[in-house]
Amino acid sequence: MEMGKTKSTRSATYFFLSLMTLIVSNQAIVVDVKVEGAKGDGITDDGPVIMNAWKKACDAAPPSSLVLPPGTYMAFPELKFTGPCKGPIEIKAIGAIIKAPPELEKFKTDTWVCINYIDGLTMTGGTFDGQGQSSWRNTKCNNCQKPVGIGLGFVKNSVFKDLTSINSKYFHMHIQGCDNTRIDHITIDAPGDSVNTDGIHFGPINGFNITNSIIKTGDDCISFGGGSTNIHVEKVSCGPGHGISVGSLGKTQEEKPVQGIWVKNCTLIGTDNGVRIKTWPGGFPGIVNDVHFEDIVMDKVANPIIIDQNYCAGRVCEKGAPSKIKITNVSFKNIKGTSNTQVAVKLNCSAASPCDTLELADINLTYSGGPGPLTATSRCVNVKPKIVGQVIPTACTT
Repeated sequence: MEMGKTKSTRSATYFFLSLMTLIVSNQAIVVDVKVEGAKGDGITDDGPVIMNAWKKACDAAPPSSLVLPPGTYMAFPELKFTGPCKGPIEIKAIGAIIKAPPELEKFKTDTWVCINYIDGLTMTGGTFDGQGQSSWRNTKCNNCQKPVGIGLGFVKNSVFKDLTSINSKYFHMHIQGCDNTRIDHITIDAPGDSVNTDGIHFGPINGFNITNSIIKTGDDCISFGGGSTNIHVEKVSCGPGHGISVGSLGKTQEEKPVQGIWVKNCTLIGTDNGVRIKTWPGGFPGIVNDVHFEDIVMDKVANPIIIDQNYCAGRVCEKGAPSKIKITNVSFKNIKGTSNTQVAVKLNCSAASPCDTLELADINLTYSGGPGPLTATSRCVNVKPKIVGQVIPTACTT
């Protein structure tokens, strides 16, 4: 009887120890940068500590996370969060402020915060301050590199939410190769006169969503470069800025097609352009296909609807040479509001390759740019749009 109890006790003990081992082995690994030595005092360069903490979390068995508690972390001159990691991983930076050095000459790389080659990343919170004010019009610094604020490269099956990027020296975010990934509830903020501070720029990519976000900047709020495919943008507020743009395209050889772009339920406020496709005159051949702008509100926007295949932004270009970019299957639907320019709809397509299968549906844009009884008008070159429903201004009467 006693021996039976002993055997039973041993079995229970073995089971308990095995259970505890299983529980411990499945516990999340949390790496706190302050525990690892970061000061978060707004003075100390915490960059090396943050990157070492990242490596520790990335190399740990999943699930693991890197935590930046509230504080102000200086990072000179770059942060690199590079995988692959052992499995899904999280970066939590709720209440944390991460600051770049203001001096442009400290940068020798093209990106300040690099997030690369990670599968299954969830990044939550954090304010990334590029301190770009002194660099926007800096013409005195030889061999200086204006860095992108946050660069995402080949980050797959991931989520970025509740982030803020302010005053980037160059593009706030540059995204390429990040398939099946989404951004939700982010804020991008720079003044309207900040130079080349695009909010989000896409390079080659297949499958990305942006939702519920606010973008204020000095250039395009969102721009789609060559190879941008299957991207959905919904519930984004843009302004100040240059609008939401496909392109510019045609500057480089072998540019991949832009196709499968949906921009929906967005608001543009006081922007220099609304929803736009822009290609360089002359240049190289390419394709824009299956691009749709729908349910858009314009509030005192210059050029609310614009296709410009003679785009030449202050650079040397082949003025007068027709663009070689072919634009097909594009729609502008349910776009309403006010235009700061009298020509509210401008469709300037290429003489060498006219726009094909372009639709205007349920448009109502009124002119608010000056005194007097002027009404909004439209202008079309090398395109005959399909008209659906009521379109104001009347499509392409001049």
